[in-house]
Amino acid sequence: MKSKIAITLDEKIVKQLDWLIMQQSYKNRSQAIEEAVSEKLDRLKRGRLARECAKLEPVEEQELAEEGFEEDSANWPEY
Repeated sequence: MKSKIAITLDEKIVKQLDWLIMQQSYKNRSQAIEEAVSEKLDRLKRGRLARECAKLEPVEEQELAEEGFEEDSANWPEY
């Protein structure tokens, strides 16, 4: 499902957008703008994930990952 919205763009941006459409990169302005917004949202999401990952303490995360590992590994079947 798609929603219709109205936006205002600088004339310089509109000219660049129309040039892309003339080069047949996009069918129309809506398609070009939708793709640009989608790409920007994806980059923001990845940036947020990177910032959250940077907050992690590697040593603490390793300890949590290995917590109970030795006890559990004794119960694992031999291969």
